[in-house]
Amino acid sequence: MARLGVYRDFFRHFLKLEKSVQDQVIEVFSKFQEATHAGLHLEPVANARDPRMRTIRITLFWRGVVLAPDKGDLYVLLNVLPHDEAYEWAKRRHITVNAATGVIELRDLVTLEEQTASAAAFTDTSTPLFANVNDADMERLGIDRQVLDLARTFNSDDQLDKAQAFFPKQQHDVLVGLASGMTVDEVWASLPAPSIETSQFDPEDVVAAVERSPEQVLLVSGPAELMAAFAKPFAFWRIYLHPTQYDAAYGSFSGPARVTGGPGTGKTVVALHRAKHLATDSSDEKSVLVTTFIRTLPSTMEDALRQLVDDEDMMRRVEVRHVDAVAYRLVTGGTGNLALLRPEDEKPRWTRVIRSLGLPSRFDEAFLSHEWREVILTQDINSLEEYQQAPRPGRGRAVGHLQKAQIWDAISVFTDALRADSVWTYETICLEATRLLRDGERKPYKHVIVDEAQDLSPWHWRLLRAASVHGPNDLFLAGDTHQRIYDYRVSLKKLGIDITGRSTRLKINYRTTAEILGWSLVLLRGERLDDMNGGLDTLAGYRSEVHGAEPSLYGFPTQHAELEALVETVRRWTDQGVAPGQIGVAVRSNMLADQAVAKLKAASIPAAALAKKHTDSEVGVGTMHRMKGMEFRCVAVIGVGEHAVPPSSAITPAEEDLIAHNQDLQQERCLLFVACTRAREELAVSWHGNPSTFLPV
Repeated sequence: MARLGVYRDFFRHFLKLEKSVQDQVIEVFSKFQEATHAGLHLEPVANARDPRMRTIRITLFWRGVVLAPDKGDLYVLLNVLPHDEAYEWAKRRHITVNAATGVIELRDLVTLEEQTASAAAFTDTSTPLFANVNDADMERLGIDRQVLDLARTFNSDDQLDKAQAFFPKQQHDVLVGLASGMTVDEVWASLPAPSIETSQFDPEDVVAAVERSPEQVLLVSGPAELMAAFAKPFAFWRIYLHPTQYDAAYGSFSGPARVTGGPGTGKTVVALHRAKHLATDSSDEKSVLVTTFIRTLPSTMEDALRQLVDDEDMMRRVEVRHVDAVAYRLVTGGTGNLALLRPEDEKPRWTRVIRSLGLPSRFDEAFLSHEWREVILTQDINSLEEYQQAPRPGRGRAVGHLQKAQIWDAISVFTDALRADSVWTYETICLEATRLLRDGERKPYKHVIVDEAQDLSPWHWRLLRAASVHGPNDLFLAGDTHQRIYDYRVSLKKLGIDITGRSTRLKINYRTTAEILGWSLVLLRGERLDDMNGGLDTLAGYRSEVHGAEPSLYGFPTQHAELEALVETVRRWTDQGVAPGQIGVAVRSNMLADQAVAKLKAASIPAAALAKKHTDSEVGVGTMHRMKGMEFRCVAVIGVGEHAVPPSSAITPAEEDLIAHNQDLQQERCLLFVACTRAREELAVSWHGNPSTFLPV
């Protein structure tokens, strides 16, 4: 019997088809799978650039485009278009295998060749966009010669943006990462890990490539699964908006506005619909910025936005970018690279400053680093006089005028050395970008949408305020301070962002069962969390109307026993029909994540670190920080012991700074809350030894 795959990008086009055509697509391909000789249903495409392209009749007017393998029985539905358009679309496309990851690639070969020929006819003396990336690194990242030859002619982000229409998706993603300032290693880490050695890839074996590409091709086992896939071509919540969500997404506001709510209430969905709405009303390219502090979210959000917006002209009006990447691009002008200070190199610099100035031991590296970020940068202090008068909220260790003078000298020496060495931090890049915006007359964005707003720092907010035109619908914030997992605490009012009277609270959780939600809320009971606007945040009325099993809590005498139990828990879920890719394992440390992956693999359970972008066929294992913005049907949170959650290294000693101590504890509680609320249906929490003091056991 023929096997069928559906190219995932097709699902967003499927929704645009008339209902009668949708029904006929389902009927045709349900019968297609039952055929013994699927080739009898397919027609070759004359003059196709890829001889494997076929068409299949849907109706008199509509044709499906199908990839037929040279050998084997696996066929892939790529698109459904009107008759003439289907043949033209099929003629231009070509399927290849990515040399780095072995996944299937679909490219518009004709346009790619036309653009290459056009570029060769012009001479441009400006700096190439990828001048600092050599060919060997490009090849290691899977950029093939055809794509590279054209990419080498690019000198602007706009050229790269336009190439999205005809470059293979993964190769385009790699180039975007490099252009945004990511290192070669950082881009490599963001790619799906290849399942076999590169030398074992057969560049002509399309069937094997399809089977290695679950993120791009959905393989269906029969008519029932095919119908289920078409019944919900992407998650229902990405289409449907509750009236409260709709009002927030499509309303008109006289100034900055905000949507808040607990995990699973659809804040990100509202933000994406907001981007669609504002892009619809705009005519300028890149006039709408969608940004966040969570590094893993922009690519996910852009993919989701493309499912909502099936209009390339409209998509060109939207830029989806990490907030630090926004600053980086503004400072570099979209070209060139800045030397970034590595985290492990910061402490030695502070050590040299301390020694050169002979500072007392109480002013150690951690103290000076935090004082610089949490007081100097947070309050935008630019002189000793300002620092002497500035309050130090959240900094429990009192310092006098003479001590402030010593601290100011130390911070000045530190920042002067960075400038002298032409070394930047993400903070200094952000400060420079803000200065450039304030000194200039043009604002790059008309509208700015911020997801996970609770995690942005004051200097990020100043950047975004300076980057956007003041006026109606200028800033839109989506966030929840109960999910704040970083150190930053801000007052939007003090930063010139007044959301008074323009805030919407979402109360219905669409992700998590009432049982998981109720248990997780206990983790934050009694915590007083600010609302970023001078008041306290609350989850009063926050609820789920979906019910399921109570969370399972397990204690074990040893870590070995806990990991053995993890294997049994995951196996029970898979035996119940839960796909491995819908199972998440959350941990507090990278070391435990590696141990969990190794244990699951040793038990023949496919698993991978989330940092390596796991596929739908693998259990995803990651730190609690890495779980932010994700969701799974089932989640196991392991290692929640008294010495691991919270880890002592993350908590300022109470005797050193009581305020910082309490804030650190609150942040760790929020982190555990985030991890537990990634689960939709089942949650299992475990520890070895004594349980964490955070757990209600």
